[in-house]
Amino acid sequence: MSTVHRLREELVRRLRRLMRTGVPIAQCAIAAGLAWFLARHLFGHPAPFFAPIAAVISLGVTLGQRMRRALELVVGVSIGIGVGDILISFIGTGAWQIALVVALAMSTAVLLDSGGVIVLQAASSSVLVATLLPPASAGGLTRMIDAAIGGLVGFIVAALLPANPLAVAHRNGRLVLGALADALRGVGNAVARQDLDLATDVLAKARKSQKHVEELRTALEAGQEIARFAPIRWRRRGDLERYETAATPIDRALRNTRVLARRALAALRDGEPVPRPLPGLLEELAGAVVLLRDELASGVDPLQTREGARSVAKKSTVELLGEGDFSMQVVVMQVRSIAVDLLQATGLSRIEAIAALPPLHPEEKSG
Repeated sequence: MSTVHRLREELVRRLRRLMRTGVPIAQCAIAAGLAWFLARHLFGHPAPFFAPIAAVISLGVTLGQRMRRALELVVGVSIGIGVGDILISFIGTGAWQIALVVALAMSTAVLLDSGGVIVLQAASSSVLVATLLPPASAGGLTRMIDAAIGGLVGFIVAALLPANPLAVAHRNGRLVLGALADALRGVGNAVARQDLDLATDVLAKARKSQKHVEELRTALEAGQEIARFAPIRWRRRGDLERYETAATPIDRALRNTRVLARRALAALRDGEPVPRPLPGLLEELAGAVVLLRDELASGVDPLQTREGARSVAKKSTVELLGEGDFSMQVVVMQVRSIAVDLLQATGLSRIEAIAALPPLHPEEKSG
């Protein structure tokens, strides 16, 4: 019975993954067919091999920087076709001829100061010219036109049938903010229970969270491109801007939380006393992070998050610092920093966020 249950769970997981990539797959399929049709019937090319290939590569299953990738593809294919056509016409086809063609096509791309995509496309295109499509079967100019048709069709399909730019942002945002909330809540529980093992486990998990930040940045970059070029997604720009505003402060909050977890672990190892309000403050911070996750996903301004972070900031006073030894004082300072990070994630400037903190030195109150 357990085997059947595991198989069912695995099937559901794979179907969900397929659904998440359904739009990119449909884009590639439609673009490939349309590129071949246009090259064959509109331009009269008898074997428009490069048109559907160019359409699929310019789209890809992953998103982001599609215009530049399409241009690089066309340039790379053109270099490979040009070098391949010229050389194979004179030296014929064979093992050493293919090696020479690939080397010269890639060298030409490098000498033109091209990027990695152009160099690899030059190599693959030259191989196709030297093996499957020797110069006698089609002209080099025709192949270059096919590559241009495919790249253009790929871009048009992406603009007219775009993926939801927020879907990936929401998914990665939940992962990032979930990791942040779990880390804050975990440290709070560890110091409240004086649990060294729990603190160690929380720190280990927090150290693995940076990959989620990078994935969120990649998702936002792809979303920006979709919202910029796809008319039916223009209304999503405001929601994306909220994520973009929050992304860098969230990254800083995660980094500060890792420092907090590290110092909390050191404090527990050294037997330092825990400031009584600290576990509650960490739980409040975690609650503010959950609010930020929900408000970003709902497409509303994160005003509740702002109030929650401001409440924590006001409670991180100099008196709280005085209750702990060195490591615990660092933990309290990190609480203040994380509160500032969350306030900035809601759209406040750094100056406005810092203004929510109480002064660390009594003389600042009178000043």
